[in-house]
Amino acid sequence: MAPGGYAWWYLDALSDDGRHGLVVIAFVGSVFSPYYAWARRRQGGLADPQQHVAINVALYTPGGGPGARWAMTERGAGALQRNAHTLAIGPSALRWEGDALTVTLDEWCVPLPRRLRGTLRLHPQALGAPAPLQLDSAGQHHWWPIAPCARIDVDLADPGWRWRGHAYLDSNRGSVPLEHSFASWQWARASLDGQRSAVAYDALERDGTARHIGLQFDAQGRCQPVAAPPMQALARTAVFRVPRSQRSDAGQPPRVHTTLEDTPFYNRSLVTTQWLGQPALAMHESLDLGRFSQPIVQAMLPFRMPRRG
Repeated sequence: MAPGGYAWWYLDALSDDGRHGLVVIAFVGSVFSPYYAWARRRQGGLADPQQHVAINVALYTPGGGPGARWAMTERGAGALQRNAHTLAIGPSALRWEGDALTVTLDEWCVPLPRRLRGTLRLHPQALGAPAPLQLDSAGQHHWWPIAPCARIDVDLADPGWRWRGHAYLDSNRGSVPLEHSFASWQWARASLDGQRSAVAYDALERDGTARHIGLQFDAQGRCQPVAAPPMQALARTAVFRVPRSQRSDAGQPPRVHTTLEDTPFYNRSLVTTQWLGQPALAMHESLDLGRFSQPIVQAMLPFRMPRRG
């Protein structure tokens, strides 16, 4: 991995009853880490990404009820173990076992120091794109939808969650920091009729170049590009007023169902929308890298992502 670069593996899931959701992101070269940003500045951009690794876990209860948690502890290279089948960071790990991805979690949450422990098992219904897709004009950032159609079994002793649902798995990697190339992006994925998944990536590069990727996947493993439906504005987040927008079929305005994360530079939401003629509840994120780069925002980040080692 290039000095100053990154890779992450992203998993999200929603329970079949709509009451629970989760996101797990395993970072090598933690892209939103203030510690990694400070190291790059000290070392002329050549910081070792393996010295800045983390597993971020967010548990959500959009349907109401207890259990919402947030954990993200950054660690050094001594906490990292990698091979063809396993990525372990500290006490947590992602591991391919046959046709399933097993995620074992043992983390401490912030701001309240509560445990987050248990196991996730993701079962791909079919694999996604055969190779990573280029996100930027210079070819420095790539995205790979690994298992866009998947099922998941969740068994978390802390906070006491057991459920099944639909899930999604992808990976991103880059040779330079995100903020060097992008001004912002909008991303969304949705499960359609239980058999298909649609994903939309809309990135705005720093030079003003707009790039769109729209793909549809089915349970037989077929991947095909789809025409981009209109981009439509969503309500800004309540606290930090980050702009967000979502593609939706013409004449079918999307609406924010639940805001899951509202930060100065990033938001994550559940959005009711219609894609490819199907009503859907989409997982959506909006990222403003201009805001992320502001010194005051960088100074706030350690409160949500402590570093150990």
